[in-house]
Amino acid sequence: MPRAKRGFKARRRRNRVLKFAKGNYGARSRLFRTAIEQVHNGWEDAYRHRKENRRNYRRLWIARINAAARANGLSYSKFMGALKKKGIGLDRKVLADVALKDPAGFKAIVDAAK
Repeated sequence: MPRAKRGFKARRRRNRVLKFAKGNYGARSRLFRTAIEQVHNGWEDAYRHRKENRRNYRRLWIARINAAARANGLSYSKFMGALKKKGIGLDRKVLADVALKDPAGFKAIVDAAK
């Protein structure tokens, strides 16, 4: 009697994991056990880096706003404080974009905040 090699569900599960492991080096993309480890590590890294990405973008926006604000005679903190006080509700992403692409528009925002 031939040995049982598990059925359709098990094969489908293995193939799904191996599909996720595609692109990894060597056994990590070919062998089921190592592929599972690699896929799980990859998912953990992806989760962690999504959070990190948000932090990095915020830092970039703050640096850009600070540079543009200082070019217009204000520090970042004074500029943001003035915006809050005047009730100008632009977020850092938009402010950084304006500072980068439209310096005259940013100067108008700074003047409105002063």
